[in-house]
Amino acid sequence: MEKFIKSEKGSTFVEIAETFVIALVLALFIRTFIVQAFKIPSGSMLPTLQIGDHLLVNKFIYGIKVPFSGKILIPIKNPAPGDIVVFKFPKNPRLDYIKRVIAVAGDTVMIRNKKIFVNGRPLADTHGVYTDPRILPGDVSPRDNFGPVKVPPHHIFVMGDNRDNSYDSRFWGFVDLNAVRGKAFIIYWSWDVRKPLLSIDRFTSIRWNRIGHLVH
Repeated sequence: MEKFIKSEKGSTFVEIAETFVIALVLALFIRTFIVQAFKIPSGSMLPTLQIGDHLLVNKFIYGIKVPFSGKILIPIKNPAPGDIVVFKFPKNPRLDYIKRVIAVAGDTVMIRNKKIFVNGRPLADTHGVYTDPRILPGDVSPRDNFGPVKVPPHHIFVMGDNRDNSYDSRFWGFVDLNAVRGKAFIIYWSWDVRKPLLSIDRFTSIRWNRIGHLVH
């Protein structure tokens, strides 16, 4: 009897360990290939995305990639104009940025006095917001007057919706498709992260109306 009890305990421990390992592997697989959570730390995508929005990003939609390298193993489709994408910041791949796709490979982008043109036509810019009435000349800043530039193969041109307060392709260039992590698709949590954690103010700042909101 004593030997049976010991064997049963050992079997239970092995089963628990196996369940934990399987759950861990499954979680890593989902995070690597299917969906990953990200948090919005800045206002570059206002008003579309608020500081403190927590997003789920679809990593499968643009294809299956080799972990760490970002090389596309099984292509599905490329990011399209209007998509909100998370990507490794070209100047520092350890950082993740989120912006909206404005143009794709082969497109020519130009900005004149805050107006965006793609392939010579005005962009139907329904998402962009401008809060600074000043118009900066191109020799001072690329913010309001930029290009024209042609997007190279296997790259995209991105901008933040908060056009006057976004550090984006106007300043540092194009995004390689291998650096794109995925497409933002839903807000699963949102609150004001500027409030002290574990305070009443933080909990009363929960934006219930944004939870479950589809990102577009």
